[in-house]
Amino acid sequence: MILATTKVKDLDHFLEVYGTKGADKRGSHGSKGSTVYRDPIEEDRVWAIFDWDDDGWTAFATDPETPGILQEAGHLGRPSLGQYLGTFSA
Repeated sequence: MILATTKVKDLDHFLEVYGTKGADKRGSHGSKGSTVYRDPIEEDRVWAIFDWDDDGWTAFATDPETPGILQEAGHLGRPSLGQYLGTFSA
């Protein structure tokens, strides 16, 4: 699992591109899906939890087509990854 956050220009437009071109590109690099949340404090920030391994994420992040898709989706900067600290029961 990978947690990422980014800010976007327009949420509806972001979700449209994220769910089409973005999904196709992520899937081509092994992503099994994602869940997206809107930040409750910063309305232009979204969080995504990906069912993805580090190698797939790296391949996506270094794919030469990825920057264009991020730009089209309206990202205001590069996505930032949360740092994994551990898994706990209950």
